[in-house]
Amino acid sequence: MTNPLPSWKDTKTKQAIFDFVAKVTDKNDPAYVAPIERIAVFDNDGTLWCEKPMYIQLDYLLRKMALQAKSNPELQAKQPWKAAYGKDFKWLGNAVTKHYQGDDEDLHILLGGILSLAKGYSVEQVEQAAEQFVMNESHPTLNLVYKNCIYQPMLELLEYLEENGFINHIVSGGGRDFMRGFAEELYGIPRERVIGSTVAYEYVESEQGGEIVQKAELDVVDDGPGKAIEIWNTIGRRPILAAGNSNGDLQMMAFAGSETLPALRLLVLHDDAEREFEYTAGAENAIQKTKDENWTGISIQDDWLNVFPA
Repeated sequence: MTNPLPSWKDTKTKQAIFDFVAKVTDKNDPAYVAPIERIAVFDNDGTLWCEKPMYIQLDYLLRKMALQAKSNPELQAKQPWKAAYGKDFKWLGNAVTKHYQGDDEDLHILLGGILSLAKGYSVEQVEQAAEQFVMNESHPTLNLVYKNCIYQPMLELLEYLEENGFINHIVSGGGRDFMRGFAEELYGIPRERVIGSTVAYEYVESEQGGEIVQKAELDVVDDGPGKAIEIWNTIGRRPILAAGNSNGDLQMMAFAGSETLPALRLLVLHDDAEREFEYTAGAENAIQKTKDENWTGISIQDDWLNVFPA
């Protein structure tokens, strides 16, 4: 019999996935779930692809900031342009980690720089730039093109779930329009199933009849409780499978299942310094919740034979 998850070791984690899928697809099982309700939601950064030393979308934006600082020396002494120009991955990474630990001071500084880059770009331009970046640029330390920084075991899981009637969605704190540029090609998830953070938009007349253009203002922050809210706003159903890796995924994972729906909650644990990265910062609460509630942890070191595509 073909192994649908060949990059997964034969551990209790893999078996928990098989057992869950078996019971929700068996019409004779009390936990059976109709296909229309087999909603699966996945965080992106750190769950479907590598997020260290910084988010891939953040790298894309910081390279643009570095170019701004290069042409304007005054920006070289001002955060976040200072960190972008000096490639200070520690400051940048800590800004996000501190956010997941409840301190948003540096994140607000970082967002100010990011929003300054958004103004005037059409949504199509954002998607095209994202696709070009992910397909061609390289990770700073892994010696991999970004498109190959996706987790092979999670790709197999997405395919396995789809084959069993699940409807997969991305639910990420990252930019929705950025992810739409590559989600279907990399993950097989169509654009209409990508949920993420968004800036404000405006409609602008153009030679093509009109465009949706970004404004330098935040609209939706798809993180923490916002993930559960946007799942309901966009899908209108609770998921029965939710996968994440950080404190920002807690509410999304807790929102899975109900009194009448079963749930499988998966937390990716970054514990493999040799093949990827080892860290728990920004995931402390999620890790504790996984232990307290008997959720299913996915150890990169212990559960995955391979991390990245061959």
